[in-house]
Order: sequence, then C-alpha cells, then structure tokens
Amino acid sequence: MSMPDGSMPIQNWIVRKPVAASRGGVIASQNGTAAKVGADILAAGGSAVDAVVAAAFALSVREPWNSGLGGIGFMVVHPPGGGRAEVIDFGPMSPAGLNPADYALTGETATELFTWPRVVDDRNMHGPASFAVPSAVRGYATAIERFGRLPWRDLVAPAVELARHGLPVDWWVTVKTANSAADLRLYDESRRVWLPNDLPPAVPPGGGARPLALGRLGDTLARLAEYGPDDFYQGEIARAIAADARDGGGCLSAEDLARCRARIVPSLEIPYRDYSLHAARGLSAAPTLADVIDRMSSRRFGSAPDATYFETLIGALQQAYHTRLEGLGDTSPPGESCTTHITAIDRDGGIAALTTTLLSSFGSRYVLPQTGILMNNGIMWFDPRPGQPNSIGAGKRALTNMCPVVGARDGRARFGVGASGGRRILAAVVQLASFIVDFAMSAGEAAHYPRIDVSGETGISIDTRLSEAIRDRLMSRAGAALTEHTAWPAMFACPNLVVRGEDGLNYGVSDVMSPSSAAVAETGKEA
Repeated sequence: MSMPDGSMPIQNWIVRKPVAASRGGVIASQNGTAAKVGADILAAGGSAVDAVVAAAFALSVREPWNSGLGGIGFMVVHPPGGGRAEVIDFGPMSPAGLNPADYALTGETATELFTWPRVVDDRNMHGPASFAVPSAVRGYATAIERFGRLPWRDLVAPAVELARHGLPVDWWVTVKTANSAADLRLYDESRRVWLPNDLPPAVPPGGGARPLALGRLGDTLARLAEYGPDDFYQGEIARAIAADARDGGGCLSAEDLARCRARIVPSLEIPYRDYSLHAARGLSAAPTLADVIDRMSSRRFGSAPDATYFETLIGALQQAYHTRLEGLGDTSPPGESCTTHITAIDRDGGIAALTTTLLSSFGSRYVLPQTGILMNNGIMWFDPRPGQPNSIGAGKRALTNMCPVVGARDGRARFGVGASGGRRILAAVVQLASFIVDFAMSAGEAAHYPRIDVSGETGISIDTRLSEAIRDRLMSRAGAALTEHTAWPAMFACPNLVVRGEDGLNYGVSDVMSPSSAAVAETGKEA
C-alpha cells in the first residue's frame, strides 16, 4: 500500500505483543523489567496497588524520561469484592511562591506540547522555574496506606537494586536522549548524567555499551526505602530538593514539599452499556471522556468496528474537544509527552490503573545534583496568558490529559486501561474500552485492533492497518490523513490494559509498538 503522496510506508513488518494470562495477578507496563518487578510483588501477596507502585519506582530507573520521583499523576483503584472505585489524585500543583510576572512573554508562540505564547528563556518549559510540586511519592504512599498489603521498603527495594546496576543503553535510550539533548546540555548535572562526552549514549557497533549511572538517584531511592515517604517531603531528601531548586533559580520550596498532599476522592462513574467506567475525577481527561461516552451511548454498533463506528467516534471526540477547549483552556496540540501508564489486576480481582508523568520527555530536563531526581516541568501545563481558564498562578492546580480507567460490571472490576501520549491518550482509552464493551473483544484483540486518533476539533489520524473500506470512507472527511503506527513518534498513544476474562483468568497486554513494554503474570500462577 502506498501513502497519499505516493511514497511507500516507512515500515514493512507485522508487530504483535504476547498476552499474559494467569490464575493469579497480571501487570502491564511500558517497560518489561518494571512489569516483572510488579509481578514479583503480586506473587509475594501484594495487591494491585502494591504492584503498580513497585513498578512505578522501577520505572524511575528503567524509563526515567517518562516518570519518576519528580513526577505527578492519578491512580484509579477498584478493590476486589465489589464497591465503588476510588481515585488517588496527586495531580500537578504550582509552588506557592510562584510569581506570574517571572514568566514574561516574548510575542512568539511555543509549540512543544502546548500552543502557548512563548515565555522568555522558555522558563515554563525547562529548568528549575518549570517545576510543579513533585507529588508522585506522596501519591504512592497514600495509595499504599489505603490499599497496600506489603511494607513500603519492599516496594522500593527492587528500584534500588536496579539503580545500582544503572540504565542499560540500547537504541531506544539513544533515541530518547538525542531528542532532548539540546535542552539537557543546558544544565550541568543533566549534561553529566545523560550526555557522556557531550553526546547521547549509544551502543557501539559491536555491542557492549556500559550502563548509564543515574547520578545520586540510587542513593535517594535507598534512603526513601529506609526512611519512608515523609523524608521526601519533610526530611533530608526534602531539604536537598528545595536547596537544589533554590540554587538553580526556581521557586519550589521546603514549605511546598511539606504541604504536599494527595487526595482520595470517589471516582467519576460513567455508565456505558452494562458497564460503569470509573475515571480519575478532577483536572484530568475524565470530564471529556464522559462527554465522549455520552455521545456514543445512544448508538448501537455491529459485531466489529466498521466505518460507521469510527465516524460516530470521530464526531463524538471532535464535539467533546470543542467543549473542553472552550471551557477548560487546554490548547495542547498532539505531541510527545513523557507520561507512562501501568495497569495491574491481583489474584483477588482488584484493579489499579496508574498514569504518572514528568509532562515533557525528560520533564524539566533538570537533574537535581544532590538527589539525582529528574524533575517535572509541570508549569508548562498552565497558560502563561493572564485571565485565562488555566492561567499560570501560585498554589494552583493544572489541567492534564491523563485518563486512567477501570471498567466494572455488576459491581466488580472487569478491566483496567490507560495510556501515555498527551492529547492522544483519550482517543486510545475510549477505543480500547469500547472494543471490550461494544464488541466483547479479548485483551489481545483490543490491543492489536487498529485505531484512529482525534486530538482536537480538527485533524483525524487513520491507522493504515485498517481495512481499505474503512480507510476510504474516513479519508473523505476533512482533515483526515493516513498515519503509520510507529514506535517513534507514537501517533496513536501507548496504551496497556488488564482484563478479567469470562473464564476466570486474568489477562494483560502492553502497547504493541512500545519496544520494551510487556505484560507479566504472577510467578507460579501462569495459565
């Protein structure tokens, strides 16, 4: 098949991911090593929440450009045995000492993730002035206090061990680092860690690249394991974070860290067919998800997704985005974000869906020298123009695109899903949930079925793997374009999911095009 311009597709292969099946728990992650960590936690008797938290700490070492101790996020948890899901909200909050006047406009337009007016020196995009309060550790601790079964130390320990060995360098590490090298080289510790010899780390032709040491991150993880999460917000780690932020010219303070809290709130429950979709209530993509689902609910579809189905979906997404952009002020274009998603189901049927992020790839691009923590650039979530719905301000929460979801039927959790990918997250989550609810697809069928992407009021990306009949019909719509499903860039987001099968087994599958992603079953319980 040729592309609209007559060229051939870049790729020539068929890519599939194995589906994990288990009588016990299963976890899916964008990195297989992190998923294995979570599966070991499930095998040790941990809950789904224990598993995703342990995997998240492991990702801070194995996928550090996406998430980590310097990040933020949302988790949806549906405990086993029925009942309503709850949300751990540790979304982005700006520092209390932030002064909007410090983010003067240049008169140009920035295009990294958000089409905001450009700020002088890109202070809202990278460097210490771009830090939102790092709430990930507080969020994980709050989730463990409510839903955990294993000690905190046991959940952090695997990440400590991984950090001791360093980050293995492969082609994916090279790609990710090279893409952010122009900003990483601006900051001494970031340059020292990520650009040895002032170049991105690379694998020699004969192989055998040395693992990348991640500064003081291993020491920080070891202290966090020993002294607990409070040390991150009120102890030695907190003092080091605040000092490094101050010395770099940022406004994040020890007081901001001490005040950091995660909220436990009821999920936003969205009825759809005979399911209830439980989403992360708050400044996430959940309200827009509810809008899309409401528009889809009145329609009935055939036995498989066809052109009519995708046309209905396109209309629902475009209309919902019109409402979102008018009322909430999120004007981000489709683009790369450094979010990650982890989904787990435990042997008792509890499901946890965690989406966590540094926002941009490598976040602020600023590694804190004393702790090795790569910090988020959450201030970029705010509109730098005054008087807007999402304007930059002190001590303020920001609107995000994260969308972890748990689907329940008859009061019991049946599937968990989420994705990374900025504005592309919503369309991916909607489609995977719909594939399960509307077409009774298995986990593997849903993960491998081609999708479309609609990330705003205009523009439609159509996966070239869809049938010719569907492609031809959709290509007649304004703004439609055929788009390859590639590893880089990720044009259709990077989702993963777990499903409780009708046969009583638990299933999991990760994003098809993410090179290191995997779903892993609890050891000794594999089907």
